Amino acid sequence: MSSPSKHRFKKQSWYRRLMYKRLPVSSWLPGYNSEKAIADLIAGITVGLTVIPQALAYATLAGLPPQYGLYSSFMGCFIYTIFGSCKDITLGPTALLALMTYEQIQGRNFDYAILLCFLTGVVQLVMGILHLGVLIDFISVPVTVGFTSATSVIIAVSQFKGLLGLQFKSRGFIDTVKKVIVNIPNARLADTALGISCIIILLIMRKMKDINLPSSQKGIKKTLWLLSTSRNAIIVLVCSLMAFFFDRYSESPFKLTGTVKEGLPALGLPPFNTEYGGRNVTFIEMCSDLGSSIVLVPIIGVLGNVAIAKAFASGESVDATQELLTLSLANIFGSFVSAMPITGSFSRSAVNHASGVATQFGGIYTGILVLLALSLLTPYFYFIPKASLAAVVICAVIFMIEYEVVKPMWRSRRADLMPAFATFAICLMVGVELGIVAGVALNVVLLLYPSARPQLEAEIVTTSSGFSYLLVTVGNSLYFPSVEYIRQYVSRAAQKQAGCSMPVVIDCRYVLGADFTAAKGLCALSNSLSSRGQPLVLLSPRASVASVFSGAGSSVIVVLTPNDLDATLQDLTGHIALPIIDKKENVTPPPTYRSLQNSDDVIEVVIGEEHNTIPLLKNNTTETVRKNNSEVNDT
Repeated sequence: MSSPSKHRFKKQSWYRRLMYKRLPVSSWLPGYNSEKAIADLIAGITVGLTVIPQALAYATLAGLPPQYGLYSSFMGCFIYTIFGSCKDITLGPTALLALMTYEQIQGRNFDYAILLCFLTGVVQLVMGILHLGVLIDFISVPVTVGFTSATSVIIAVSQFKGLLGLQFKSRGFIDTVKKVIVNIPNARLADTALGISCIIILLIMRKMKDINLPSSQKGIKKTLWLLSTSRNAIIVLVCSLMAFFFDRYSESPFKLTGTVKEGLPALGLPPFNTEYGGRNVTFIEMCSDLGSSIVLVPIIGVLGNVAIAKAFASGESVDATQELLTLSLANIFGSFVSAMPITGSFSRSAVNHASGVATQFGGIYTGILVLLALSLLTPYFYFIPKASLAAVVICAVIFMIEYEVVKPMWRSRRADLMPAFATFAICLMVGVELGIVAGVALNVVLLLYPSARPQLEAEIVTTSSGFSYLLVTVGNSLYFPSVEYIRQYVSRAAQKQAGCSMPVVIDCRYVLGADFTAAKGLCALSNSLSSRGQPLVLLSPRASVASVFSGAGSSVIVVLTPNDLDATLQDLTGHIALPIIDKKENVTPPPTYRSLQNSDDVIEVVIGEEHNTIPLLKNNTTETVRKNNSEVNDT
């Protein structure tokens, strides 16, 4: 009997493992030192210089005032420091979620964005507690590629309005394209020139960090890297100074961001009702207005966050549940400070990683920098030209268009291009949410199709004792979508064998599972074959498959081993000799499911002396008549 002290040790060990798993800060904080603190300080400030201009731009993209982008940029940093499992990830607003938020608050007030943030966190929390992260696995890479590429195009096109200094309202990608084309004659020259110049400079600065220099010029290389990673802040700062001096000495030629609310956001519960359209909108009505985004936004957020964690995990396993719980807390608490939905940002996480961040504590410095910007710099945000923010967004999203995966996908499996292009097209033409749903649905159909049309192989087999039977091998599971296909196939194949009444054996060695509908369908097939004097036997099914048939009350005969098959068939029907087939003989094959409506064609099959099989059918299934232990004479 174990001692009480041993039990206490096990309990403490279990508590410690749970604490390290659900409270990752407890694992790295005891070893924190000044060296790590300096690394985190540098990385945190660098990321902060990146997130501030991006936050302002993404808030505008979401249809919110600029300060909401900053409201969304600090709470996630603090939460992730405590609960996050990957030191490189930074949470905050992203272009993707900003676009999805915009689609929900068009024509509505800002309370919808805050409530969506809260509900996103609640849904993610429920998914984490119930371990429903498996739902993310149903969003395949082709769907993700189509979705991210489409949203990148939508976001880039939506920024043409600010880039060209245009003023119009639009709804959807197609409407935006039409109105941009119609309003091009009204484009403001100053904004257009500034926006295009910013894009060119941003793209050049993006490449500066990749310039190869001799090892003796490390200082210059670090300077170029710092300029490259801080390019957004530099562009926004320079453009703001230009606008400020223009505004001071004359009228500014640029369209400016305008007044940004000063100070920190008020701390409070998210709005569970709101005033909209001259009436009070209840919580239920707000949820109804948000619709499917209550589920899709959390899933997309988790998908992006886990993908970033895996990218920076350096081969280590990623605790998706912990990331899910952390993201949920960041969104829930973020809604208390008027944030919109947030997730991990790949671009800022890459900057964080390249800056040499040592621990999650780097997020503290990023969050503090954002709070300082809200407290001290908001009056100066007035002078930020909208064209410069549009350029920042465009340069951030154009590299999300994943055109380079089309060629490998074509080489690997062309069917995967269908959900990718379908998702891409529907996202552009109808909407982002419907595009995701349609892509996932099409992907599920492609996933289930092999179960509905399994690979079948039919052959006539002769045993060593000269006993012949029709063997049908099923290359997939026996589930309800495939029942009618298999029944038609086996029935025709058994009927077309030159009028023979040989028994039919279904080889179940490769069948991984079965269901009640399949059991009843094969039972009906067994009764149909028995009426023609052809017994049906299942050969070598797994225990789980055999239990399904026995539980369904099926009368199909089950033989567990090939050694027992010969005796079982002889007991059922007696000896049946294999008919002699000449070298050139017209063989009428059993048709495939597709050709059941066609007339029975005769296929002439020539057997060479080196062969011992006769193909019955050449199609997506392969049927052969095998003549074992006998010789085909050359005539």
